[in-house]
Amino acid sequence: MKLPLALLTAVLVAATPAGADEADPLHATIAALDAAVFDAFNRCADSTQLDAHAAFFADDVEFYHDQSGATFGRSAMLENTRRYVCGRFTRELVPGTLRVHPIKDFGAIAQGSHRFCQARRPPGSPRCEGQADFTLVWRRNANAWTITRVLSYGHRPAAP
Repeated sequence: MKLPLALLTAVLVAATPAGADEADPLHATIAALDAAVFDAFNRCADSTQLDAHAAFFADDVEFYHDQSGATFGRSAMLENTRRYVCGRFTRELVPGTLRVHPIKDFGAIAQGSHRFCQARRPPGSPRCEGQADFTLVWRRNANAWTITRVLSYGHRPAAP
């Protein structure tokens, strides 16, 4: 399932993080896509949300993680997500960190920082324990965008 660009247009303004260049349509589009892909990721314990998350990735996606290594293909990546993420932690974009760069005749590169929060936290524990940097390569085909490459690196304790 690919999401049409027209569907995302309705949420562009609301999904653009504070401090983003709202006049840049590409930045607004990628910000909305980032919000949508990780909204599904954060609720992936529900199989319909895992399917929605899957729809954002190319079949031949490459995922590079500085601590767990490389994963090739959407099926393998999603199995790792199901096994190690769903119901365990959520991801949130660090406000003001998303940077978007166009790739001529292809799509865009998105870079930023994100925090990871334990889904089941004991009372009084920090909201988000981990932080990392990311780079996503988005490909635009007709009116659909898909992620072709993911880099998640620089994992560290979250900034207070």
